Amino acid sequence: MKLAIKTLCSYGYDFIGMDHFAKPNDELTLAQKNGTLHRNFQGYTTQGGCDLLGLGVSSISAIGNSYSQNIKELKNYYRAIDTQQHALTQGVLLTRDDIIRGEVIRELMCNLFLDKNTINETYQINFDDYFSDDISLLDTFINDDLVVNTRDSISVKPKARLLIRIICVSFDAYMKKHVNQQRFSRVI
Repeated sequence: MKLAIKTLCSYGYDFIGMDHFAKPNDELTLAQKNGTLHRNFQGYTTQGGCDLLGLGVSSISAIGNSYSQNIKELKNYYRAIDTQQHALTQGVLLTRDDIIRGEVIRELMCNLFLDKNTINETYQINFDDYFSDDISLLDTFINDDLVVNTRDSISVKPKARLLIRIICVSFDAYMKKHVNQQRFSRVI
């Protein structure tokens, strides 16, 4: 993977994050450089906070503070359209905690930086108190000189870009239930 990144970068691509590359003058690269890059369930984007309406079999929508998915089988999809006038099969309404954690994870994934004070002001919380159990999960990354956690911010060092998903699991209430923290140390 490291060789692939070096190869793409030698051809003039910038590493945006995880497995995404873009040319230096691409809007994604420019958005990352000025701190306005966003991410949704489809990937990186310059358009943050947009509603996404999924059309077709198995498509996913993100509207307001909810996610929903259409029926996955074509025959059942058409039947639902004909009888119900929609093909939604499941959905979830995001909690306040989901929204806060989503923003924290997006900021780290997109910009490798999180301003704790912005989160404090936006959600009327004390970041370090609210995430007291989660912050300790960063210790492995801090000890390996991959993440810096200060009173005002969390920053991910460039050399840790490939580990950003694993770092962000520290703040993901759902993923932490399924992943053993010890496994992170072995990955690093």
